[in-house]
Amino acid sequence: MIENQRSLDNYVTLNGDYNYETGRNGEKLVYGSFWTSKQRCGNSIQEISYRACFKPQLPDFFLSKYSKIGNIVLDPFAGRGTTAIESALSGRIPISNDINPISKILTEPRLMPPTYEEVSNRLSYIMFDTNESAEIDLSMFYERKTEGEIVSLKKYLTSKKEEGKEDYIDKWIRMVATNKLSGHSKGFFSVYTLPPNQSATPAEQIKINKRRNQKPLYKDVKKIILKKSRSLLKDITPAIRENLFAISKNAVFLEDDSRNLKEINDNYVDMTITSPPFINLVDYAKDNWLRLWFNGYDHSKYEDKITILNKLEDWSLFIKETLNEIYRVSKIGGHVAFEVGETKKADLSEIVYGLGLNVGFSHIITFINTQKFTKTSNIWGVDNNKKGTNTNRIVLLQKK
Repeated sequence: MIENQRSLDNYVTLNGDYNYETGRNGEKLVYGSFWTSKQRCGNSIQEISYRACFKPQLPDFFLSKYSKIGNIVLDPFAGRGTTAIESALSGRIPISNDINPISKILTEPRLMPPTYEEVSNRLSYIMFDTNESAEIDLSMFYERKTEGEIVSLKKYLTSKKEEGKEDYIDKWIRMVATNKLSGHSKGFFSVYTLPPNQSATPAEQIKINKRRNQKPLYKDVKKIILKKSRSLLKDITPAIRENLFAISKNAVFLEDDSRNLKEINDNYVDMTITSPPFINLVDYAKDNWLRLWFNGYDHSKYEDKITILNKLEDWSLFIKETLNEIYRVSKIGGHVAFEVGETKKADLSEIVYGLGLNVGFSHIITFINTQKFTKTSNIWGVDNNKKGTNTNRIVLLQKK
């Protein structure tokens, strides 16, 4: 049991069966189930696929305890926008930063959600030419007519953006289409492929097709977009929509390096909730090459820009420089909830704990949340606990 547990209980305000410990470097630890079945379900609008994203219950837990309505909340590694969306839903103002442009494409439209009828009307207006074809070979992913519909939609959205006429409905359709480009069920534009949070290469897809003895079948692009839109908008009431639109007017979307958040002033952010890139595990440029293509980006140009860290010492330096920048932009009293995955090489929470102290933060406590495996976790071989549970560690820091 750690020292001053009673004062820590008062600060953390936990209610439940939790175990406290002291780490070997003096790190205060608390173990428990903080945001699984005990927390409310995430809003339907959070259900966008992206590699290595955390559940919305995680930012909700920290937002509710360490921030107030109207606060500025930063995520320097925004990904699919989980923190930004959850912040907006709870009345906070998000700053969403990610060097990958797909992040803004997936996040911004969900702060300005159209009605289902608006999406349906706009799709009925867009002309699809099934004879269109892409400038690259996508025949291993899409049936010919499906490809024509995707390319037609791509050209329409490109034209609207170049003309400066892309509105919130167009951006929503772009977001949903981007999310539905490929996946491993009938609800995607593609033939059966990898899960939707990553794209197979053309060569990999040819092997998948051969192994499964499959070929692409026609998919109705408009129908799939409408179905996904209905699902995403299920929990969006008129009041929630009005509040999200209000928040969107002050929300900020950046594509900066996390080590140089040059567009954010000193002492500006009330809270940061984030999770950095994994060590030598996720190639975000490769995973998103198809999404980048659909949105007019060349993924090869992002291979050097999007950070992939192969060595622990490189990761540690990257995190130190990022934490130093987070310290700069944080207000006095501001909190940082820094989530790290597990690795066999090192306890990353210990590293973040030490680096946080090094750049000037005070350490409050490290949350170790225990949760049951999900289906997706098992797909990706998450089996580090024989009893079928997994943990994620969140280092809670404060600028004092």
